[in-house]
Amino acid sequence: MSVDKFISLRYLFSKHKLNFITIISYLSITGITIGVAALIIVLSVFNGFSSLITSYLVNFDPHLRIEINADADKTTVKNLENILSNEKRVIGFSNFVEGKVLLVSENKTQVVNLKGIEEVKSFNVYGFEENVILGEFDLSDENTPSVIIGLQLADRMHLSIDDTLMIVSPAGIERAIINLSIPSNQRFVVKGIFQSNNNDYDAGYIFSSIKSSQILFNQRNNIDGIDVRFDNINFADQFKNELLKTSGENEFRIYTWYDLHRELFTIMEIERWVAYIILCLIIAVAVFNILSSLSMSVIEKKRDLGILQAMGMEQNQIKKIFINQGLIVGLVGTLVGFALGIFVYWLQITYKIYPLNPLQYKIDALPMELRLFDFIAVGLASITLSFLASFYPAKKAVTINPIDAIKWE
Repeated sequence: MSVDKFISLRYLFSKHKLNFITIISYLSITGITIGVAALIIVLSVFNGFSSLITSYLVNFDPHLRIEINADADKTTVKNLENILSNEKRVIGFSNFVEGKVLLVSENKTQVVNLKGIEEVKSFNVYGFEENVILGEFDLSDENTPSVIIGLQLADRMHLSIDDTLMIVSPAGIERAIINLSIPSNQRFVVKGIFQSNNNDYDAGYIFSSIKSSQILFNQRNNIDGIDVRFDNINFADQFKNELLKTSGENEFRIYTWYDLHRELFTIMEIERWVAYIILCLIIAVAVFNILSSLSMSVIEKKRDLGILQAMGMEQNQIKKIFINQGLIVGLVGTLVGFALGIFVYWLQITYKIYPLNPLQYKIDALPMELRLFDFIAVGLASITLSFLASFYPAKKAVTINPIDAIKWE
């Protein structure tokens, strides 16, 4: 251990007496500990909610959506299907047709989104297997075409398994207005009811086979796009960029799962950074204590510093004594804060010390998730502020004249 580090530790943790300066140093460590722990806990809560919302949003949403332009030819679709079939990271893709329709059941009507998908391929793209809670996932077109609907929509329309409903498409309404006739419609039978924990889907979506949807929307064999799911959701951006480089974007548009909900994720990211900056102020308050304690320590140790300089200690070593003190306070407070944050995380995950109403929030406890980046960001902020706080007292220490400091000795 170098001389400057040894002297720094002796000044900080004196065994002989507990003076005012030492008390301030301990308060600085406590303040940094509380600030760091608060940051880790709050950021882990943000992470937990972010991961939870992401899982809900991509439950039925694809990792990548390719929307085909109306003027695109069949060759474009065929080429895209070949590329997706040859990509090892793709675990499934499905063509789809989607549009607004009018749902009619007895005396109730509701405007909803009808999405026609390929039944066989959709098993690897959408989360129907885990989310169909009543009936079964069946989109067969035998006799009466089948549909599956969300739980909230089924409750609102008083629909159950094997009930029939009428769907009127915008194309049918348009022809009815022009020809002054009854709008064309199609009858479907409910084969399954799903619950995705995503209100957009549970209250406003129904799914049918792509063939029956094409007939309803008068699209013949045309499709609106292709939904893709990868073995890792983070691969979506990379694949999007690769596809744009090789194919361009003249005949189709590509959206990742993040693009589909960009506004929501942007707001969540802003909230996260605002919380980070505000809670860093707790650390900043503790850092002012470091500045105060080190400044008073320079005054108190004026005689010692003069003797050290007279004995030949260089000014750079004198400066390091106080910089090391600030860094030690910051490092100890940061590490203890990390430990406290992890301990609170363990308590919440294990014992659910902060429960939530599952009927209102869909989860029974506050979600938390630790990420390495948060520890790095919080640690850097804490150590950097501690270093900056110790720099001024350290600079002040080297300006002491050794002759004036020890002339009365």
